[in-house]
Amino acid sequence: MRIFDPHIHMTSRTTDDYQAMYDAGVRALVEPSFWLGQPRTSPASFFDYFDALLGWEPFRASQYGIAHHCTLALNPKEANDPRCTPVLDALPRYLVKDGVVAVGEIGYDSMTPAEDHALAAQLQLAADHGLPALVHTPHRDKLAGLHRTIDVIRESNLPPEHVLLDHLNETTVEAATDSGCWAGFSIYPDTKMDEDRMVTILRNHGTEKMIVNSAADWGKSDPLKTRKVADAMLKAGFTEDDVDKVLWRNPVAFYGLSGRLQLDVPAPEPLHEGNSILRGGE
Repeated sequence: MRIFDPHIHMTSRTTDDYQAMYDAGVRALVEPSFWLGQPRTSPASFFDYFDALLGWEPFRASQYGIAHHCTLALNPKEANDPRCTPVLDALPRYLVKDGVVAVGEIGYDSMTPAEDHALAAQLQLAADHGLPALVHTPHRDKLAGLHRTIDVIRESNLPPEHVLLDHLNETTVEAATDSGCWAGFSIYPDTKMDEDRMVTILRNHGTEKMIVNSAADWGKSDPLKTRKVADAMLKAGFTEDDVDKVLWRNPVAFYGLSGRLQLDVPAPEPLHEGNSILRGGE
């Protein structure tokens, strides 16, 4: 079984997680830039973080046989902080990097005017750079937030088939699929979706343009949720081909729109900027 986790925050995870993910079948992933929990106070902290997603994490992942890609953006929560908004002006120099396969996470947190501006501006950046967009739907007022998101996408120059609407659930799946966008589901303990609910959605709505991720981060989360969905699908009567479509071919097709997806894992370099960090690796 091969698995592509299309949304996981490995900056928050240990090398043991990389090993466990490889053992479970994960061979590729996308790490979206996101809010770190501790508020950033300047654009410079974003730039160091972006550099880590482009260099340090691919180096760590390669030691465990996993191809690492990233998406970069000003996230919705920090779009409300004027100390952070200059990141929007600097993003173009990062969006040309080879490892960047989408603009994201963008979207809504509290649905403020500042978030409206950041979402529209970054959808335009995606269109300008020939990249798809990973869109975070809000955790509160989710259906209203989804409709507002779709309205902004329709007004943008980015076609809906180049947009992945993430963190969906039973209340938002129909509107998301009707929009023409890709549909993303985070399988996350307690606060989002679980394996059985995901299987029900796949049974009711099919596997076309459906994408499943673990969204594992610094909260209570599980980087093996993609594998658990695969196992639940097989137990529920889905075929191995169905599993391969949802857990591999769909995310490859979406992020492949960037023209930058590299699924062959390079041999790990002996050092990354002077640091071996081979402890825990082979």
